[in-house]
Amino acid sequence: MTTTIRLWDLPTRLFHWLLVLAVVGSVVTMKLGGSWMAWHERFGLLVVGLLSFRVVWGVVGSTYARFGTFVRGPSALMAYLRGQWRGVGHNPLGALSVLALIGLFGFQAVTGLFANNDIAFDGPLVPLVSSDWSDTLSGWHRQTEWYLYALAALHVLAVLFYTHIKKDNLLRPMVTGYKLVKNKQAVDAKGGGWLAFVVAVAVAVGVVWLANGGLVPPPPPTRDLGW
Repeated sequence: MTTTIRLWDLPTRLFHWLLVLAVVGSVVTMKLGGSWMAWHERFGLLVVGLLSFRVVWGVVGSTYARFGTFVRGPSALMAYLRGQWRGVGHNPLGALSVLALIGLFGFQAVTGLFANNDIAFDGPLVPLVSSDWSDTLSGWHRQTEWYLYALAALHVLAVLFYTHIKKDNLLRPMVTGYKLVKNKQAVDAKGGGWLAFVVAVAVAVGVVWLANGGLVPPPPPTRDLGW
């Protein structure tokens, strides 16, 4: 017997698709270079805001969006690999993928705040570190790009595998919010109301303000020598 449950709330779905847009936008503008680097920075700040929102939403969001619901220990992972897991939402292996994506995208976005391209672009927090540290973080920022490509490709392949081989469509619930399940004990997602959403958005806005140099002191004014 199957039943349809409310699985992914709207904020979780918006986060997912906006993150896809932000990542694609940051990659495209980085490849274009030149004046597009200003947009590369904006997309990077969007990634920072989205990830900050998701971290908070993982605590105050609805049932299946909470880290406490889907992040489990080694025993749950082994049960899943043996085919004994009967949960709903992110499976234990998928949970590791979610944490890896958040961690790696977060690292990429944060290092970008301190990066430079040796031409005319400096991240908004470059004034807070030395030139050597900015160069080091710039190198890490560029190297992490390839790990992100690999992880994103693995994520897409996993979705295709589950959809076409295991006949478990992971994409549709991330669009509609609803999923057809065979688990009789599965219930609709609860929690994550408007107050939780406002708190998560407020935290994300504050983090973006800080990431954009909100507390960085302005450069000293240039002396006018009257020439």
